[in-house]
Amino acid sequence: MTVSLDRHRGRYAHVVDVVTVAAVLGCAALGASLTIPGIEQPQDDTPGFVLAAVSCLPLWRGRDHPRTAATVATACTVATAALGYVLTPLLLAPLMIALFWVALGTDRLTTRVFGLAAIAMAVITVVLDNNSTEMVLLRTVGPILWLLLPLVGGNGARLRQAYLESVQARAAYAERTREEEARLRVTEERMRIARELHDVVAHHMAVANAQAGTARHLASTHPAQAQRLLDELTATTSSALLELRATVGVLRQAGDPGGESLEPSPGLERLPDLVATCATAGLDVTVTTEGERLPLSPGVDLTAYRIIQEALTNATKHATDHTAHVRLAYTGSRLKITVTNGGRVAEPPVPGGGFGLMGMRERAHSVGGDLRAGPLPDGGFEVSTALPLQHAAAEGQEATP
Repeated sequence: MTVSLDRHRGRYAHVVDVVTVAAVLGCAALGASLTIPGIEQPQDDTPGFVLAAVSCLPLWRGRDHPRTAATVATACTVATAALGYVLTPLLLAPLMIALFWVALGTDRLTTRVFGLAAIAMAVITVVLDNNSTEMVLLRTVGPILWLLLPLVGGNGARLRQAYLESVQARAAYAERTREEEARLRVTEERMRIARELHDVVAHHMAVANAQAGTARHLASTHPAQAQRLLDELTATTSSALLELRATVGVLRQAGDPGGESLEPSPGLERLPDLVATCATAGLDVTVTTEGERLPLSPGVDLTAYRIIQEALTNATKHATDHTAHVRLAYTGSRLKITVTNGGRVAEPPVPGGGFGLMGMRERAHSVGGDLRAGPLPDGGFEVSTALPLQHAAAEGQEATP
């Protein structure tokens, strides 16, 4: 009953406390006025009423101060027993409520100390009372049993309350974890889309810029070649638009029109097209493959293509000899990719690798690989990465462009 009342603390706490104190006081007063046949009790009920009232006063704030309430109730109960009153459950009601709140609101050691002290003092008082020779067993065993009930009940209620609090804490933690995980997934998705957009825009714009510059240079002297380069420029920009539409398409909802991918995710099967596009921009690319070509998971295939694409884009912008070499080596369970360009680097890399190199590293790490990039001792620049053939997180799933 006290557990149910305790839940209403707050708006109705004052009303609940008044009702509780009034009910307990009525029980104690009734217990002081009862007479038991065969047992001699005081004729005057006034001392019993006064002690009952005093023992009920601390119960007003007993839930907040259970030790004080138990101490006062124990003293009043001992005084009542010393006056010759039989400690019936009605007279023990204030002490029982106080002990219940001790068991509910304190630790196990405090509960044992207050409970055993109250029981011992009440029993010893009854035994030492020379006027209480009738039915000594009833006078002693009865209070022990009645006072054990609130101790056991309060301890059980405290354990149940602790269990419910732990369940609520776990639920709150799980909800907070789900929210953090959702935010993390959103952040990762944004970073993935940003990498895709960077790769698409950087590569195609670098190639388009080289094609446009070469076409303008040849326009007056070799108009046929300039026209061919302009046609290739149109194809380059069209390819860029298609990839941009496919990448932005993942932001659409499933039911939106045009939400489906416009083309499959790029992979190493499109490497010849990439080499041809770089050739129109003036970059001579050679590709060598070592070992038996093995199938790649979609995520690793896309990662390998994007790393090569970004490395060749950098070579198109910075390499002075306009040559690059791509080496694919299938060794065991990994694919090693090396992209090198000779000559000197026209512009020094941005400190920390720039966004292009940073995106390549993030891509390699996302599928369980690693990447190294830096200038070569005899000139030029090299990007090397080792990727697993099968990425566990991507197996069986379609890679999104």
